[in-house]
Amino acid sequence: MTEKFYEDAIIIRQEEIATNIYSMWLHTEQIARLAKPGQFVTLYCRDGSRLLPRPISICEVDRGDCSIRLVYRIAGAGTAEFSRYHTGEQLRVMGPLGNGYPKKSRKALLLGGGIGIPPLLQLVKELNCEKQIVLGFRDECFLVEEFEACGKVYIATEDGSRGTKGNVLDVVTEKGLDAEIIYACGPMPMLRAVKQFAVQHGIQTWISLEERMACGVGACLGCVCKSTKKDAHTHVKNKRICTEGPVFRAREVDI
Repeated sequence: MTEKFYEDAIIIRQEEIATNIYSMWLHTEQIARLAKPGQFVTLYCRDGSRLLPRPISICEVDRGDCSIRLVYRIAGAGTAEFSRYHTGEQLRVMGPLGNGYPKKSRKALLLGGGIGIPPLLQLVKELNCEKQIVLGFRDECFLVEEFEACGKVYIATEDGSRGTKGNVLDVVTEKGLDAEIIYACGPMPMLRAVKQFAVQHGIQTWISLEERMACGVGACLGCVCKSTKKDAHTHVKNKRICTEGPVFRAREVDI
């Protein structure tokens, strides 16, 4: 298991990059050194009424500068609090947590939807293979330029304001994209469709699941998902997203 740390990280900069979506760079002493694509951290609120930390996926890592980038959407009181922080302020962080994406040297198709897009950025930067990237948005786009610096990018929007009108699989069909491996992160309906597509076409696929978490270290069993096979130790069809995930081989989980 990856070593994890509690740190009082310092905010390098923060900005709103789309409506209610924020990009925050944090200076860390240890987390940036160990973080892998697909892992996450948990952030602690200062407000004592909010005891549980908030899990946020790691978007980018700058190991030379000992910093990580988090891109998150305001989803409640906790993330709203984070959005009000400024450069130079400290933030209690634990990480890196969970298992990330395996890096394969095979023709890859990366499929990201909505706030599931940020966890794929560090992955696409580290992959050493031919890469095709499909990003799906409701309407407003973000992080597109960062992905375009790493490979060919296709865009889908639900309202048709940019790229293909529809979802990421509509783009795959329209453009005739093929791959030897798929990496995906996004809302559950998208992941179900991606898994079905991958099974039909016999493509090895890795997906990142999101779930409400409490402890972030596998102790509370608050983020359990169903697995397709029984666990060797518990003999039940369960996996903990925070420790055995958030990235799973698509065939491992029942979604």
